Amino acid sequence: MATEKITMPQLGESVTEGTISSWLVKAGDHVNKYDPIAEVMTDKVNAEVPSSFTGTIKEIVAAEGETLAVGELICYIETSSAGDMKATSDTANIETDSNESNEGVQLSDQSMKKRYSPAVLRLAQENNINLEQVVGTGRGGRITRKDLEKIISTGQIPTTSAPSAESNSTSEQEVVQSNTSKPSQVSSAPQPTSQVGDLEIPVTGVRKIIAQNMVRSKTEIPHAWMTVEVDVTDLVKYRNKIKTEFKQTEGYNLTYFAFFVKAVAQGLKKFPQLNSTWAGDKIIQRKDINLSIAVAKDQELFVPVIKHADEKSIKGIAREINELAQKARTNKLTADDMQGGTFTVNNTGSFGSVQSMGVINHPQAAILQVESIVKRPVIINDMFAARDMVNLCLSLDHRILDGLICGQFLAYVKESLENMNETTVQVY
Repeated sequence: MATEKITMPQLGESVTEGTISSWLVKAGDHVNKYDPIAEVMTDKVNAEVPSSFTGTIKEIVAAEGETLAVGELICYIETSSAGDMKATSDTANIETDSNESNEGVQLSDQSMKKRYSPAVLRLAQENNINLEQVVGTGRGGRITRKDLEKIISTGQIPTTSAPSAESNSTSEQEVVQSNTSKPSQVSSAPQPTSQVGDLEIPVTGVRKIIAQNMVRSKTEIPHAWMTVEVDVTDLVKYRNKIKTEFKQTEGYNLTYFAFFVKAVAQGLKKFPQLNSTWAGDKIIQRKDINLSIAVAKDQELFVPVIKHADEKSIKGIAREINELAQKARTNKLTADDMQGGTFTVNNTGSFGSVQSMGVINHPQAAILQVESIVKRPVIINDMFAARDMVNLCLSLDHRILDGLICGQFLAYVKESLENMNETTVQVY
């Protein structure tokens, strides 16, 4: 017998730590290699950690809710063979494919019946398989990929309705805003206590990650702010003129936000200083323009990325905004959808906001809030005119940027938007 260590794996590019959401095993449980033993949340993804060995869980070291760095010990496992080869670090998304070890599983144990892995969910959705009608051969009644592959190969598919991704609380496809780390300890003051009748809501999951992000951003980044007012009357007229035909032709909406994203992408191409990252003793100016956009789902916030936004047409940007929003709201976002953002554009105007100052998405250099388009009286040629106006609010990292370059960037974006009309804009 040999005692081996299982450590926190690296579950994605640039991921440095993970938080144990829940343990799927307890001390004394027998597990096979690649069996899921814990659910872990990182700043990139929620995933199940597989066992690196076949054996018996000897001791669980990390508690639920505890955050550990990649490589730190999470538990001990007692193996029957010291030569049992360890799984590679990229097996975090692998579920057990072996049914041989499950022959002795008691079918009455269905404790893990509804713990669907990302691979199982994908197969079920692609083949319209109702997982409620599938008998799993994995531990605790868990449905494995081989269970579905066997069903697909026989053609005997239960096709009532595939489970929605919302039902999968353990899916790695729930992703959150990037680059989280442990928040700094800023105060040792006692925490507020609840009174009779107060409702206590535990800070867990996505909300906890968001809180950590905000603390890190505000603690590490010296924020400064600028706002410009933009007259988008001509843009509003043009978009309203073509939006119905566009929806009928393309099958998705042509939103104002697509025009703003296009203008920002072109602005970053002209002023690449805003497309940067602070890296201690240097500033990294990014070549690719990958725009993060905020998408809300219930109480969760996701920030998927439009890659190479400067190379896309307004139509292409509108399509990608629609696809990313749909994926976020159905828990189908992948880790790749979330990675690589270099600048954030936030559509706060969708909530009716007219002025706000965003917290920068660490480690980016700036975030732009696009506010609500409001019809207001404006003086033109010494006369009042009703115009469609919008505020663009920029939060900037004052270590990297100053008022001069940011003012020039905002002036460029303002001019681009004010000159968008049916004779200047190429939607397709």
